[in-house]
Amino acid sequence: MCFILFTAICLAQATDKEQNWPVTIFTIGDSTMADKPLEGGNPERGWCQLLPEFLTGDVIVENHAVNGRSSRSFISEGRWGEVLSRLRKGDFVFIQFGHNDQKSKDPSRYTNPYTGYRQNLEKFVKETREKGATPVLFTSIVRRNFNEYGTLIDTHGDYPLVVRLVADAMEVPFVDLQRLTENMELSYGPEKSKELHLWYAPGQLDIYPDGKQDDTHLSVKGAREVSGLAVKALKDIDLGLYEYVK
Repeated sequence: MCFILFTAICLAQATDKEQNWPVTIFTIGDSTMADKPLEGGNPERGWCQLLPEFLTGDVIVENHAVNGRSSRSFISEGRWGEVLSRLRKGDFVFIQFGHNDQKSKDPSRYTNPYTGYRQNLEKFVKETREKGATPVLFTSIVRRNFNEYGTLIDTHGDYPLVVRLVADAMEVPFVDLQRLTENMELSYGPEKSKELHLWYAPGQLDIYPDGKQDDTHLSVKGAREVSGLAVKALKDIDLGLYEYVK
């Protein structure tokens, strides 16, 4: 009888502990989201790296996004399994892939948007829900790809469309970062939008002695802008995250 009572108390305490566990946002994706080293004056940031600036201390952000990963390699390297093992009921998973799923010359990363890519997104959504957590799908942020006429040209093909299709078919909360960041780039224009990315003249920064011209990855300013856009969009979705936004 004492053993049964002791077991019941331990189970109740474990349940209370789990219920009181802080909500965690897990982010999975590629280099545009990933945490970047701060040493050496590195100006690059991932947009999820700056999410905590917009959130209260009552929610934890665990950024599992990694440079160069596609939806395929994130799974095959065991990174998704690690996230899945840590998920608790009430957590969130922010999902943004596409940049590296396009790498058709690399079979370890490439996915056909309508088959492999879609299947991987559906896997993330289904398995997140099985854990009692909430998946949120994001389209990829755009590249700063202005042509000689000042027109911003899309580089992601069908991948953003597939994210929209999965979000619609599976009724997944969705943030259209492609649209939001396209409007952001256009508002800055072909020249000033360089501030959002890694454009530096030779000798301007010690870390880039020969200069840098990178239209994909984000500067501190760019990452902060994108993170702010994402959080603003999330506030308009009834996810239960509103109380964690500053």
